[in-house]
Amino acid sequence: MLDELLDRNRERRSSRISPDRFVEEIGLVFDSLHLPRMAGRVLGAILLGPGDGLTAAELADTLQASKGSISNMTQLLIHYRFIERTVRGGDRRDRFVVKSGAWARMMLWRVELLQRLQELAADGLELLGPDGNPEPLEEVRDMYAFLERELPRLFDRWEEERSMARKEAP
Repeated sequence: MLDELLDRNRERRSSRISPDRFVEEIGLVFDSLHLPRMAGRVLGAILLGPGDGLTAAELADTLQASKGSISNMTQLLIHYRFIERTVRGGDRRDRFVVKSGAWARMMLWRVELLQRLQELAADGLELLGPDGNPEPLEEVRDMYAFLERELPRLFDRWEEERSMARKEAP
């Protein structure tokens, strides 16, 4: 069933997305996560940029954004550990590159939200009156407890597979 859904989504998507569209789509994903769209656009540009990163001026030019906006968004992305600041040898300008493990950290960051929802469900069960229906709160509590327990294991497995694949690659 999941494979069918993934196949249908692949068919709907164009296999030839422009760099501008890619950057905008990353921005929309960030927006849906209640993060600034511009932060997603900055990350998208860095993802498509050279391996040694992009400077703030290059990001501002690429994204047609102010240097102040780029500064704020790079600080936010550094704070969330998506990117890091680096310097190219012989160049004094800071460059921004994607930090290794950024995607797993983004998912684990969501685990904190799961923990909070689990706590709130437990609190709700304690507050629930005798005429209340405990089933929805129990479902939330139990589901998030399961995800909190299993997601870190899943990420550990992913890291192991990724490490093995890197060792096998020429």
